[in-house]
Amino acid sequence: MAHLTRRRVFTTALATAAAGALIPTQEAEAAAARPRGPRPLARAHAHNDYLHPRPLRDALAHGFTSVEADVFLVDGELLVAHEPESLDPARTLVSLYLDPLLDLVRSHHAGHRGALQLLIDIKADGAAAYLALDRVLRRYRPMLTRSVHGRVRTGAVTPVISGDRAARVPMEAQTTRYAFYDGRPDDLGTAAPASFIPLISGNWSTSFSWRGAGSFPGAERDRLRTLVSGAHARGQRVRFWGTPDTAGPERDALWTELVAADVDHLNTDDLAGLETFLRRREPSSRGGG
Repeated sequence: MAHLTRRRVFTTALATAAAGALIPTQEAEAAAARPRGPRPLARAHAHNDYLHPRPLRDALAHGFTSVEADVFLVDGELLVAHEPESLDPARTLVSLYLDPLLDLVRSHHAGHRGALQLLIDIKADGAAAYLALDRVLRRYRPMLTRSVHGRVRTGAVTPVISGDRAARVPMEAQTTRYAFYDGRPDDLGTAAPASFIPLISGNWSTSFSWRGAGSFPGAERDRLRTLVSGAHARGQRVRFWGTPDTAGPERDALWTELVAADVDHLNTDDLAGLETFLRRREPSSRGGG
């Protein structure tokens, strides 16, 4: 697991703060006095994180190091929601993610850099939404990873832009960026470097028929491992969406194969379920590093 060992993971101080932020004072004081917070889980990615009771904070309290927020551009604001019907002007990317992260970084002097991946899925109006997002991110630049003329300077939080592919055009035109691009398997082996596309994400069912029942077909296992090794050789990480997420042996079997293939991010809505799985089965999650 050398690839994951090289990745820096979320500081336990931030996770401890997230766990204690909204609990009664005595419990929060007790939590702050403990020597360790939840060990960071390098592979844990919270899909649709904003649907949990405490967006961001629930994921951090379970040790997650990657969270996902879907956004729509509405009257100049980036609102967080899965679909237009559920838009709420009070639920913005700033209020749910950027302000809380800045508070946590400031209050705990986060020493681990490159710790949290903030995957921002633009649902519509890709170019316009990205330009609005870029203006917002610049207000938070002290905590953000950036790319300056292709050289990456790592910060405490790394925004990665997914969703509407039209965002790529204005991103590629920038010499200084505070966000990175979520590639697709078709981007593997192209001229785009890891400094622009650090993450390769794919729909599991597009490339693989196996969903955890029975044995993983050998040809599909080989295809998975070839994809992952190819990405890692270029300094890129790998994530799949659309993997089975119902608790049970089939999900465990599929997650076991993803870990064995060294897939970097396991996608889930079940924070406790993935935490339990990784704590029991993934040695690289135990040391936080």
